[in-house]
Amino acid sequence: MNRRNWMSLVLGGIFLLSAGLVRAQDAAPLPPPQLALFQGPGPEAGMIGERIELLGFEGMHGGRVVTGVPFSAIAVSETTQTLADGNHITRTTQTKLYRDGKGRFRKDVTLPAIGWMETSGQPKSFVMIDDPVANARFMLHADAKTAEQMGRHFGAMKGPENGAMRDAIKGKMESRQQQEIANGSLEKKDLGTQTIAGVSAQGTCITHKIPARQIGNEKEITIVSERWYSNELQMVVMSKRSDPRFGDTVYTVTILNRAEPDATLFKVPSDYTVTAGKNRMFRRFNGGPDAAPPPPDN
Repeated sequence: MNRRNWMSLVLGGIFLLSAGLVRAQDAAPLPPPQLALFQGPGPEAGMIGERIELLGFEGMHGGRVVTGVPFSAIAVSETTQTLADGNHITRTTQTKLYRDGKGRFRKDVTLPAIGWMETSGQPKSFVMIDDPVANARFMLHADAKTAEQMGRHFGAMKGPENGAMRDAIKGKMESRQQQEIANGSLEKKDLGTQTIAGVSAQGTCITHKIPARQIGNEKEITIVSERWYSNELQMVVMSKRSDPRFGDTVYTVTILNRAEPDATLFKVPSDYTVTAGKNRMFRRFNGGPDAAPPPPDN
C-alpha cells in the first residue's frame, strides 16, 4: 500500500468515525458533541483525541446538519510535547472551515509534516466536503485532481438497528462516566461563558485521573480538557487539552465571517476525477457499494 492510499485510509476512517460515532451522543448535555467520544473518560481516549485534534478535526459537527447558520472561519490547532531531556516538539495545523445555509460543510486542512504519513518534510493539505443536500461526502486531493467519495457514516443509516446502536453507545458512555464521577476519577466544572471570535461560548472543564498502576503508570496521571461551545454556531470554537502522555493541545477559531460562503466551495471541481474512497471496510459496514461512484452532476 503506497503512502497516498495509507493516508486516505487513515483520514477516511477518522472522518467517518468523527461524523458517525459522535452522532450517538447528540442528546447528551455535556460535553458538547464535538468528538466527545474520543475526548471522554478512559486512558485510551487521550491518544485518539490528541491525534484527532492534531489532524484538525476539532471543528467537526458530529454528523448533525446545521442549517441557517452560515460562516467561514480559520482555526489553528497547536500541540506541544516536552521530552524527558527537555526538548520540545511543536506541531501546528491550520484549518479553514465553511458552512452554508443549507448545512453543507467544508474543511481545508493543512497538516504538519508528520513522519508516519508524510516523509517529504513538506506540509500536507487536503479538503473534506460533507454535503447533506446531495447525501455525499468527498475527500479532495488537489495535487492529483481526484475526489474520493466516502461511505455514509452509520449515523446516516435508517431503521431500528441504527437507533439501537446509538442508544447502546450513548448508554454505555453515560454509565461509564457516572461510575467515574462516583469514584472520584472524573470531575466536571462549568466555566461560564466568554466571547471567542465574536460569538458567546459556554465553557466546560473535565478533569480525568488515571490511578497509579491502571495502565502501568507508577503515579497518578491527570488529564485536563476544556471545551468552549457556541450554541449559536453549534460547534466548538476553542478547546484546550493537557495530557502528560501526549502534550498540550490548544484549538482556537481565530477568524470568523458570518456571510454565506461561495456555493462552489461545496462542489467537486469539474476537472477532478471521482473515485471510490479507500475506506471500503466502513462502506461495507454501512451497506454502501464498493464500485466507484459516478461524478456528481451538480
